[in-house]
Amino acid sequence: MAEALSVQQRGDLVARALRLEALTIGWNVLEAVIAISAGVLAGSIALVGFGLDSVIETIAASALYHRLSAEKRGASSEDIERYEHRALRIVGVTFLALAAYILYEAGSTLWSQEPPAPSTTGLVLATMSLIVMPILAFAKLRAGQKLESRALIGDAKETFVCSYLSLALLLGLGANALLDWWWADPVAALLMLPWVAKEGVEALGGDCDD
Repeated sequence: MAEALSVQQRGDLVARALRLEALTIGWNVLEAVIAISAGVLAGSIALVGFGLDSVIETIAASALYHRLSAEKRGASSEDIERYEHRALRIVGVTFLALAAYILYEAGSTLWSQEPPAPSTTGLVLATMSLIVMPILAFAKLRAGQKLESRALIGDAKETFVCSYLSLALLLGLGANALLDWWWADPVAALLMLPWVAKEGVEALGGDCDD
């Protein structure tokens, strides 16, 4: 159970969480444009999947921004609870959408055995994301725990997925560029699949429990 917050403390936390979600949205929009463009050019499933994860994360962050904005405006507790459930449901759906994409595209790449071209842009982007995403994720997780918002905690975990994808992308593209391991790219994408699916099911299950 989180420590009871004063009205001022809760207001400050909500404002901080709103800023974090705004940063998440802005970063992921930029990341999606760069990653998808570079991934299409390089023929990299992990890089395109990384960009699509950014799109999905943007959707989840937008839902949280809407929920937090409602509380910031002074919405009733009933309305806030409704927005909370809606945001949690959206987070769950986006997790499952990402899992389905990873499974289909990575499986197709392994079946066709089409190697991706090296992508310097992808490597640089993944490195930058590996720095930025964990900072945002930890900050959102702390705010979510203090606010007792399962939706915000779920969104923080989805941001952790982006961090994991950054690492997987670096390993996959690096192994392909240095060792010519064409299969490393889709395998790196598949490694995140069980956790992504688990988080999606838990988010939807948590929403249905209420």
